[in-house]
Amino acid sequence: VSESKLWGGRFTGGLDPLMQAFNDSLSFDKRMWRQDLRGSRAYATALVGAGLLTEAEASELHRGLDLVAAEWQSGSFVPAPSDEDIHTANERRLKELVGAPAAKLHTGRSRNDQVATDIRLWLMDYLSDELLPQLRRLINTLVSRAESETGVLMPGYTHLQRAQPVRWSHWLLSYASMLRRDCQRLADCRARTAVCPLGSGALAGNPFGWTGRHALGFTSGVTWNSLDAVADRDFASEFQFAAAMIGNHLSRLAEDLILFCSKEFGFVTLSDAYSTGSSLMPQKKNADSLELIRGKTGRLCGHLVSLLMVQKSLPSAFNKDLQEDKEGLFDSADTVSAVVRIADGVVATLTVHPEACAGALSCDMLATDLAYYLVRRGVPFREAHAASGRCVALAEAKACQLHQLTFEDFRTVSEKFGEDVTQLWDFETSVEQYGAFGGTALESVRQQVAAFRRWLGDEQK
Repeated sequence: VSESKLWGGRFTGGLDPLMQAFNDSLSFDKRMWRQDLRGSRAYATALVGAGLLTEAEASELHRGLDLVAAEWQSGSFVPAPSDEDIHTANERRLKELVGAPAAKLHTGRSRNDQVATDIRLWLMDYLSDELLPQLRRLINTLVSRAESETGVLMPGYTHLQRAQPVRWSHWLLSYASMLRRDCQRLADCRARTAVCPLGSGALAGNPFGWTGRHALGFTSGVTWNSLDAVADRDFASEFQFAAAMIGNHLSRLAEDLILFCSKEFGFVTLSDAYSTGSSLMPQKKNADSLELIRGKTGRLCGHLVSLLMVQKSLPSAFNKDLQEDKEGLFDSADTVSAVVRIADGVVATLTVHPEACAGALSCDMLATDLAYYLVRRGVPFREAHAASGRCVALAEAKACQLHQLTFEDFRTVSEKFGEDVTQLWDFETSVEQYGAFGGTALESVRQQVAAFRRWLGDEQK
């Protein structure tokens, strides 16, 4: 044991093979090989400053670490049976390549602060290089469609019941708004992730004057307490929440589009590239891309709950339970990235059908406009609302549509109705009254598009 394990000195017997497999994590934490090697480079440099490595030894270590990185990059790295995790694997291979200096690299460093550093670096890289750019691309796709399809009117729904007319663009921008919040949440998460725990040791700190914490791109400074630093997975929990929220937002988009592309609605048609068929029913075109987005959201939420439960009631400092943080984290990263990219493809390639959207509009959706008509004639809103409701009831009693009521019918409900009430039934006029910023009027939609363009431009800087 002492020859093959970093911790083997006080043991005389070997691990049970079942325990060996149960304990090992290299199969999944090898994803952090880049970050592990980056941390070791910075640590080697800091050991020179502490007088624990010579410049020549540090140079040799850096050379060896570069060789290990090249092996990982090329796929030629060969794990040994004794490599229980990425830290063990890299150190073992480094020792094979450079010999004695490798034995000094771990001076004052524990795998506790090493893994805390690796996972933070990995998440920082993933957010900056993958997920945030993917989200911005999806937002840009939504905004671009909204900008080019402002003329399409459709029913807006509450409680899945037709409510008021809105622009298709307004619907698209509602999801861009959700995803913008997700970007902001991830940026906040990244800022709290970018705190360096290296130098915390196993739990008590570093006895050799470690000063290299700023060499790794941790832009938010250093951890304040070593006991906390080695066990802190708040940042990972925050990411899991953010990923689950992205999934929730896109599951809502998916649900809307699943309905909209059904024969019952017919508002949109999905591209063949994002649809599948039936092995039995030749006529079927299934929105499996959207159904999988909806389904995978449960997976993202599950990983969030799992990580929270791993941390529940842990005693102070590091415990092996925390090895369970990474598989769910990596799977959430893979899953949410796939969900975002598929959603981007679906939105970019679907076809909207303006005639079907307009055909679903009905004048009963303008009952609120009827109340607003009375408000503009001095009637308090609650009274106007009640009067509009009585008009709806009257139309139902006469087995006709709201717009088919005569001027005389309206006058039986309220003397405030004028002859121009019969000119109220225009959907374009209806949406155009919502001109305050954030509303569905054309100019408001254009203002929203411009605001998103400015925000996306700022995000690229």
